[in-house]
Amino acid sequence: MNKSSIFTRQLKHTLLGLSLLVVTQISLAQQLEFNKNYSDEEDKPWEEIAADFPPAPKAENLLPFYVGPTATQTFAVDSKSLSIGTDGVVRYTLVATSPSGAKNISYEGIRCASFEKKIYALGREDGTWGRSRRDQWESIVRSKVNRQHAALSADYFCSNLTIVGTEKDMINRLKSGKTLTDDLLRE
Repeated sequence: MNKSSIFTRQLKHTLLGLSLLVVTQISLAQQLEFNKNYSDEEDKPWEEIAADFPPAPKAENLLPFYVGPTATQTFAVDSKSLSIGTDGVVRYTLVATSPSGAKNISYEGIRCASFEKKIYALGREDGTWGRSRRDQWESIVRSKVNRQHAALSADYFCSNLTIVGTEKDMINRLKSGKTLTDDLLRE
């Protein structure tokens, strides 16, 4: 090999090395630019907001929903109480009615991201609320006789651990009796 071809080969290797260095630097600069707007918000632990109790439910605002063929009670959500909190919790007033007409009223929340439910308060006859003694998050059980929480979360509020739609969308589903599964079948 002559000196010219050795020089050319060394020049090519040097240029290749410099090219790789430039590409790496450009890639790093692009990554830094991309990460400039990154927020570590997703890395923070979940925090629940304080729940304000709604007014007592009125009969004209109740939206009954289907729980299943083995249900021993009927269930309805107060449309005026339904809200989605900034903490990702769907909160609502639930009215459970026994075959004899006895009513149990509770203010509850469903957290789609963890498939859990919480009872914040129980309704009293005078329209006030009493804080629940079981003020903690519990897993939603799908196979209970009265599976109202499973029905609300899976049929009206959540899909794949995500809230589906707005309060208005949820109210429309409850009013129409069309579940999230019905919506998917139509598409």
